[in-house]
Amino acid sequence: MLKSCYHSVFEAGTDEAGRGCLAGPVTAAAVTLPKNFNNDVLNDSKQLSEIKRTLLRPILVEEAASFAVCHVFQDEIDEINILNASFLAMHRAIEKLRPSPDFIIVDGNRFKPYPDIDHECIIKGDGKYMSIAAASVLAKTYRDEYMAKIHEEFPMYNWKKNKGYPTKEHREAIKKYGITKYHRKSFRQLPEQLTLDI
Repeated sequence: MLKSCYHSVFEAGTDEAGRGCLAGPVTAAAVTLPKNFNNDVLNDSKQLSEIKRTLLRPILVEEAASFAVCHVFQDEIDEINILNASFLAMHRAIEKLRPSPDFIIVDGNRFKPYPDIDHECIIKGDGKYMSIAAASVLAKTYRDEYMAKIHEEFPMYNWKKNKGYPTKEHREAIKKYGITKYHRKSFRQLPEQLTLDI
């Protein structure tokens, strides 16, 4: 059973999706929920089926006190590294929340402090607190939607299915076709990276 809040203050939960992918953005969401919000289906997005995530998204969008979703794309990931890009995506999402939260709860064990707002990192927080779970669902669904869109441009990588993660099928396509403008050049695309001309 997810808890409604961590603090008694007006708090936002934040989480990201796509950190381990070979292609596409890392996507973060930040969410503040009304105090009376409750949903029995809501959970860590990784524990939910795609159908449940899709059904939850409009509910969260409609009922959240405030939410924002932000992509940080592959060029910026290559420039600042994936960990910093994840923090940046979360910061950009938090920045868009209106009103600004008094406190931030973050899924995981690391976070770059956001200016003038205290935070707490919570390991597996997306399975403990509703606002982080809501952020995980929104980050995942918005990112999946983006990957399905760019799949149309490069269907041979099957991003509609693998979402840019390093599946065997995705790596085989890289081996056969090379990389695209959406691939993260700083990532090890293939085990034999030195043979891949990037």
